Amino acid sequence: MDIEELKKNPKTHYLALELERLGVQEKETAALLSDPDMKELAEEDLKTIRLQKKDIENQIEEIFEKEKDEEEFPNELVLEVRAGAGGDEAALFASNLAEMYQRYCQKKGWTWKPLEVSANDLGGYKEASFEVKGEGCYKLLRYETGVHRVQRIPATEKQGRIHTSTASVAVMPLRKKFTVEINPADLEFETSRAGGAGGQNVNKVETAVRVIHKPTGVTFRSTVERSQLANRERVLTLLKSKLQQMHDEEEEKKHADSRKSQIGTGDRSEKIRTYNYPQDRITDHRIKQSWSNIPNILLGNIDKIIEAMKEGEVGSEDESEDLDD
Repeated sequence: MDIEELKKNPKTHYLALELERLGVQEKETAALLSDPDMKELAEEDLKTIRLQKKDIENQIEEIFEKEKDEEEFPNELVLEVRAGAGGDEAALFASNLAEMYQRYCQKKGWTWKPLEVSANDLGGYKEASFEVKGEGCYKLLRYETGVHRVQRIPATEKQGRIHTSTASVAVMPLRKKFTVEINPADLEFETSRAGGAGGQNVNKVETAVRVIHKPTGVTFRSTVERSQLANRERVLTLLKSKLQQMHDEEEEKKHADSRKSQIGTGDRSEKIRTYNYPQDRITDHRIKQSWSNIPNILLGNIDKIIEAMKEGEVGSEDESEDLDD
């Protein structure tokens, strides 16, 4: 192990110092083996020292494994919901989904912070994004990306007809390391007042920041931080994560044939789940499993669905009959 490299990592710094100290002690003790009077004692001490070194090396390996796991499955993400086909009913369904995920996150003890919310007059979400932080959040929520479909009678429907609406969900991991590079000339920044509650500073100072990545059209806006600089840093992190995700998805598509038996993290265009209210049934089309009690599930009780996704395999497109508009 490279002691100097280990010292640079805050998580292994102390262990590196201990390993260095034991290394010096090991050399000093080994030098005593040539002394007949000290040989037996030195051999015992060497065994103890080497056991201690092995224990520290194992601790370091565990830290590296955890860091590797955290890099693949970060403990921070952005969850975005967006209304699809269905007008106001689609927006209301998008808000239902967001509330479901918020309650699930609260049950898990994760933090949930709104980043940007665009609501309609009925309180539905045209689009909204939220930051989630907590151990294992991306590992558990990553399969939620895709199109969610709802079949129900809208509150505004006077003839009792069942409508089909959709909302898309995107789950974006916030990684610590990036392989994509961004040319500063490709970025355009806009500032504005954050608006909403928060005191005079929020209403009078332009703290909100929006970034536009001109080559891709990807944009992010942040209003949650108190200063313009902090919001600028946040949108840059979000942009880097999004571009990294886009890059990774392109790479995955090149190797899609080799992982047909696994559930991918999906994309926005893939219809993944139907919430059928008349039959009180939620069906995931990727694993062809269904669950009942929609109201309870929308209260954030989605553990059994997520567990099934972890264990499931991709099946063919769901062939069950769907209700018409």
